[in-house]
Amino acid sequence: MNSSLFRKLIIITAIGLSPILSNAQNYAEQIDKVFSWVEDGSPGCTCALSKNGEVIFNKAYGVANMETKSPLTANSVLDAGSMVKQFVAAATLLLVDEGKLSLTADIHQYIPELPQYGHKITIDHLMTHTSGVRDWTGIRMFSSQDDDALTMVLRQSELNFPPGTQWSYSNSGFVLLKEIVARVSGKSFGQFVQERLFDKLGMKQTSYTEHPEDIVNRALAYEKRGDSWQLAILEDNDRGGGGALMSTASDLLIWNEALTEGKLGKFVTQKIQEPARLKNGRVLTYARGLFVEEVEVGQLVWHGGSANGYKSVMGRLPKHGLSIAIMCNAGEAADARSAYAGRIFRLFVPKEEISQPEHLITPSAELSADQLNSKTGLFVNEANGDLIQIMSNNGRLAIVGGSLLTAIDENNFSNPQGDIEYRSSDEFKLHFLSNDQFELISMEGNKTLFNRANNEAPTTEELKSLEGNYISEDIKSTFKVTATDSGIIMNLEHAPMQRIPFQQVHKDIFQFRRMTFRFLRDKSGKVVAMEYSNPVLSKVKFIRIE
Repeated sequence: MNSSLFRKLIIITAIGLSPILSNAQNYAEQIDKVFSWVEDGSPGCTCALSKNGEVIFNKAYGVANMETKSPLTANSVLDAGSMVKQFVAAATLLLVDEGKLSLTADIHQYIPELPQYGHKITIDHLMTHTSGVRDWTGIRMFSSQDDDALTMVLRQSELNFPPGTQWSYSNSGFVLLKEIVARVSGKSFGQFVQERLFDKLGMKQTSYTEHPEDIVNRALAYEKRGDSWQLAILEDNDRGGGGALMSTASDLLIWNEALTEGKLGKFVTQKIQEPARLKNGRVLTYARGLFVEEVEVGQLVWHGGSANGYKSVMGRLPKHGLSIAIMCNAGEAADARSAYAGRIFRLFVPKEEISQPEHLITPSAELSADQLNSKTGLFVNEANGDLIQIMSNNGRLAIVGGSLLTAIDENNFSNPQGDIEYRSSDEFKLHFLSNDQFELISMEGNKTLFNRANNEAPTTEELKSLEGNYISEDIKSTFKVTATDSGIIMNLEHAPMQRIPFQQVHKDIFQFRRMTFRFLRDKSGKVVAMEYSNPVLSKVKFIRIE
């Protein structure tokens, strides 16, 4: 889930609102409209809302089981997906508070079989997504073996980046944290959180279980394929071989209220919501298992979840005493659950307490279409192969997969509202030295040079020189590279029918969508390896084998 999406949707939907609703009937009718897309006899959502700790809305829309046609109810239990991370963080912090763990300790102290990365990774790095540990979900899609998440993580010999220097969402970090909680407490992670969190807080319908199929009132999840709904549930190693957080929307409000009221104790409550910092001092909008952002209606504390057909989001606006949880079983049909939450929050926030976004207060300088288009295209950092794609979007420059830029003048552009999922919330500037070259200047003042990519078509001979098999022991897979008339075909040795076409975008760099391969050469110019990158993996090396 895009980390800035919830924030932006609250901003967008909040501007120009009608006055706050005055009675329960009105807001119930308005919330019903939010879920009017749910059709009779189809999967849908449950939604619970509280104001100042009192549940003022708790309703379900749609069916829990397409075969039996049993309806979703306020007591339906769904898979919360990645919303489990805040519970993992809380469990870890409880042990820290008791002196059984240290936030600054090297994780090898607790999991000694981890590879030696050449860097110290701490418990806090894992909780804040700053560890550099590769996300197992990006590994599994290429692996030839059906391993669980922990096994995949333990064989990664390298990191995406040195710990503490960047932010990158990593499910692997929380796999390791659950293992650490279990080893240190002497209990399974599920047992620990049941006793220390769910039972203590009265979350009677919440559990962490490796057997979701045994849960009473469990709603199944689906995905729309053409005109029909198909079962869409992660099982076994598709979900990492671990368990699932099963809960109801109303139980999640109990959790939100516990954090608001400090029921987990001063240290845990404060630390779980304390924004993380990088080594360079940059403050992030991620804390520990939670996004914490300052938005136009005050502080927003939230997280989303996705587990195949299960889609969920929970959030709080502490200033307004508002708390919401939405849990859905309708797959991509419910992918806009953040928008639903934003629309519902807006019903209760007075218009006079909403300020305009910064980019509306300080408009971008007006540039002609020719001035903007001259700076669009793909740019490469020759030193490490990093790519930046710039496009024109409604009279503004934008970075693909990143930020909308604000023009200062023809050659200078800023990114005043950093996005944590793009360059770790860097509020950078671009200074164009020419239409074919720019400096990216970080908010700390570091400069990185990017040149326009040379997309001159490679010759047949050049493409042929790339052919061969490339193996990664970390990923447990082998790629076969085959030249075509205009590019290369990649296919996994264990899945030969899955052929992916890659096009050269710069010398020795090939792309398909958001996947990138960069071929590496020895001093003689011979190709000896290639590096693979995607949004959650960075420069995974595959060695060429004869």
